[in-house]
Amino acid sequence: MKINRNIRSNIPNGITCLNVLCGTLSIIASAHSNISVLGLYGWQWAALLIVMAAIADFFDGFAARYLHEMHTMGAELDSLSDQVSFGVAPAMLLIFALLSKPSVPLWLACVPAIIPVATAVRLAKFNVDSRQSTGFLGMPVPANAVLWIGYVASLRTDTPWLALPWVLIPVMLFICWLMVSEVPMISLKFKNWRFKDNLARYLLIIGSAVIVAIMRLPGMLWVIVFYALVSLVVSRRKSSSTH
Repeated sequence: MKINRNIRSNIPNGITCLNVLCGTLSIIASAHSNISVLGLYGWQWAALLIVMAAIADFFDGFAARYLHEMHTMGAELDSLSDQVSFGVAPAMLLIFALLSKPSVPLWLACVPAIIPVATAVRLAKFNVDSRQSTGFLGMPVPANAVLWIGYVASLRTDTPWLALPWVLIPVMLFICWLMVSEVPMISLKFKNWRFKDNLARYLLIIGSAVIVAIMRLPGMLWVIVFYALVSLVVSRRKSSSTH
């Protein structure tokens, strides 16, 4: 029984380790952005690995709650993994995308280094803030990573003007501010599966799936825009209902 108990208590941590493994492999793939492997370029593998890390990040928390294995070590491991997968990995994805553009100056390619700084501050605030048990204050770091996947996919396909300094820098500063702000954002943590209690969550999931199905990787940028808009509507409705 003791062995079974030990295995059960480490299942969430094992899933979290898959998160940081995917994030690390994503960084390696970003460094080989223009090399094709199994029909996908390195930057596409990097994006896919970040998505896989996000899936692992969702299921480690789900497993911890389902198995009643909520431990301090698990929370710390989760934050460290998130910093790699949703802070450093998307920053590297963007950096190598910018470096691939001959017209982009080197200094601009270094600017995305502020993304891991903002994610580190965001994660540190989250760990000591008891108000974020059912929702988020500020944009969660997986959403940050998803946004930059869409941004890079757009940049590499049909929207080269996204690499212009007067576009990239304001967007980056705004997203970094949004992560460390106290703007209310929806959490995808389900307390139950009833449609009425989770209308916004189901709307967000279905809407996001439709956007990605139509636009593919570039659509991930608009998924986060959609997420922010839904969060804003929900926040305003809650605010008006309390007055």
